[in-house]
Amino acid sequence: MSNLPHSIHHVNFPTTDPERTKEWYGKVFSMKWVDPKSNTEVLLMTRGTFDLHFTPTPAEEWRRMMPSHFAIEVEDWDGFLAYLTEIGVRYTQPIERPQNQSKLCYITDPDGTVIEITYHGKLHVETSVKV
Repeated sequence: MSNLPHSIHHVNFPTTDPERTKEWYGKVFSMKWVDPKSNTEVLLMTRGTFDLHFTPTPAEEWRRMMPSHFAIEVEDWDGFLAYLTEIGVRYTQPIERPQNQSKLCYITDPDGTVIEITYHGKLHVETSVKV
């Protein structure tokens, strides 16, 4: 066991519409809603390997808290981009980094939160095992 950080547990973002956010992240990333079992208003979503939290925020406050982004690693680059196209989610022109053949593009959720979609192929598998 290491005393160094292992991974991101969760990231918290503002949302102007928790129900819309819950539906969108469920559809796009197959995330599930988690009952906070408390009186918190925070929307908790999980994919099992990572969690996202969303704090209900009035639109005028939301803009003050942005911009920010988070990245989600995918295992099947072409398959995930095809899936985004199938469900009508637009993404930016993909970029490939020649130094390691990793790929990335960006999408936005309904509130405008920027999400980086990233792919590291075998490099990701090899480096994640060496932690």
